[in-house]
Amino acid sequence: MTATAADYLWFAERYPDLADAFCLTLVRDLAPAEVLRRMGTRETTRLTGVADVCRHYYASEAPRGHPPLLVAATIIDGWTLAVEPNGFQGVTDAIVTSLSLGTKMVSLFRNVNAVSRFCWAEDGKVRLGFEPLFPTSREGSDANGLAELMQRVGFDLREGLDRDWEHHIEAAFALMEHVTGVRLTSEDLDSASYLCGTAP
Repeated sequence: MTATAADYLWFAERYPDLADAFCLTLVRDLAPAEVLRRMGTRETTRLTGVADVCRHYYASEAPRGHPPLLVAATIIDGWTLAVEPNGFQGVTDAIVTSLSLGTKMVSLFRNVNAVSRFCWAEDGKVRLGFEPLFPTSREGSDANGLAELMQRVGFDLREGLDRDWEHHIEAAFALMEHVTGVRLTSEDLDSASYLCGTAP
């Protein structure tokens, strides 16, 4: 049964601070330490539960009031999940290339200005990339291959201002589940042990 946006409404309800600004990345066949290394981070600590990850990030001190970029990595269903509170690295070109070399990765980003990005890449090449708020503008080697599925998970692919603008992030989570086979749950996020690192 295909997951839909309705299956991920819990994310914003349970983690309102994280849901405002985050990047989540799933990478196949790489250990958390290797994911952190490819993201250019320096291992610093271990934390349990995504709430502690967020508290650790927002409690960090840095010049000019900007905490260092934090990446927290754990294993879920055989994939490494990298969580970035208020982060963006998982959708940058250099990191997408690095993380996907020899494997497969999918990332989802949103910031406080509602700018968002979904990216699926394999072996250094983007298969599908788009902004979830504007799902008709897609790029990548398989830009149109998942169009029918995108509609089933909750994206409105009609053009014009009268289309449904709601729950596009939740639909992106459902699409991420389809591409990876990994269903993220609050139970997994709350109980996981995260290897954490800071990035420049």
